[in-house]
Amino acid sequence: MARLMNIGFGNVVNTAKVVAVVGPDAAPIKRMVQNARQAGRVIDATQGRRTKSVIITEEDHIVLSALQPDTLVKRFRLNVEELKGETDEA
Repeated sequence: MARLMNIGFGNVVNTAKVVAVVGPDAAPIKRMVQNARQAGRVIDATQGRRTKSVIITEEDHIVLSALQPDTLVKRFRLNVEELKGETDEA
């Protein structure tokens, strides 16, 4: 079952499609974002603010968020725990 996670400013991602949440400062991540931007696979959800996290999806899309990776991971964990609770009840 698909769960949506808020990544800031009313933007959401499907948690079932998220592969990784990483910081944007490492050189390999910067190259990955630049290559994806050139290929048209970047979704900028920062609303003009500084990019603080990069979300990598199964389809090789890159989602940029203005929230810290720690914040997104906490939200992801809450979504996973809620999903487990629903499957336990069923």
